[in-house]
Amino acid sequence: DAFASALEVIPTALAENAGLDPIDVLIELRQAHKAGKKNAGINVFTGKITDMKKEKVLEPIRVGRQAISSATDAAVMILRIDDVIASRGGPKGPPGAGGPGGDMGDFE
Repeated sequence: DAFASALEVIPTALAENAGLDPIDVLIELRQAHKAGKKNAGINVFTGKITDMKKEKVLEPIRVGRQAISSATDAAVMILRIDDVIASRGGPKGPPGAGGPGGDMGDFE
């Protein structure tokens, strides 16, 4: 579910950049996909959800799959690094950091 939400950043950004309401566009796009319209996408010129295949807006599947795969690998690597840091207790601050402040004198 989180992965699907992350992918929705793309149509949201497209809608925002086209001056469309991203929430309305995302709702329409979700409805189209649930209705089985797997080629549905945003036509930024009309503001409507249309069949991108009929509009001849195509992207090589290898490019899309590779981009998603690379992004997933990067996210997994970051999470693993975070787990390693957390298991070791995390980085420590410099000595004496975070202690109470010293006497600043009188400010009269």
